Amino acid sequence: MKKEQYGAVFGPIRNRRTFEEVSDRLKELIFNGTLQPGQQLPSEHALAQLFQVGRQSVREALRVLELSGFIKVRPGVKGGAVIEATVLSKMAGLFLDTIKLHKISLVDCMEARKAIESSVLMLAMTNADQTDIENLRDNIVRARRKLQADKSAYEENIDFHRILANASKNYTFSIVMESILAVFADFKSRHEGVEVKQSMHITTLHEAIVDAMVAKNAKNALELLDKDLSFAEEILLGDTQSA
Repeated sequence: MKKEQYGAVFGPIRNRRTFEEVSDRLKELIFNGTLQPGQQLPSEHALAQLFQVGRQSVREALRVLELSGFIKVRPGVKGGAVIEATVLSKMAGLFLDTIKLHKISLVDCMEARKAIESSVLMLAMTNADQTDIENLRDNIVRARRKLQADKSAYEENIDFHRILANASKNYTFSIVMESILAVFADFKSRHEGVEVKQSMHITTLHEAIVDAMVAKNAKNALELLDKDLSFAEEILLGDTQSA
């Protein structure tokens, strides 16, 4: 985002707890993609002018955001507040902690994932551009390379679903999917990894899903996704029973 665009996104704030309003406004801009990871925020002085609040309110808001992992404040003349690239991972961690705290079962998580990711897929079929399709195909190529070396492509198989969520162009889905995937990644890290043969089957299903997306065959794409997620569920439940 260019400096001349700041006035359009940073508006006046008048509230009893002003720093919370400033913090919430900045988080909203991060969530909707206006502020990107690695981007440096305007100075405290500039933010105070843009929001029409005191510098102390801005300073407190930035402190809250840094403690929450949304930004990193770099010291020095050339320093400043920079949007962190780890926001999604931190939110996923909070979601994972909540799942553990409330002892939510893997079956319940998988049931929710199927419902959510079906919507993600339908939106991705509508909103995905050529770059998104290329990213999905590149993911499959990377998975195939690992499989050809007789290595499991579990990381690539998981990343496929992140790319799919991003292709929906709905940042809420990206956040939710990152959180859900963190649950399953955590579980697999404490159990046996996905075997090469299993990963090969998953990769084949992913390739077929992309083909169905390109062909605009929603029915086939949904059926393939259901097979993919059901197979993943079998692997997870198999680990649970053998643990």
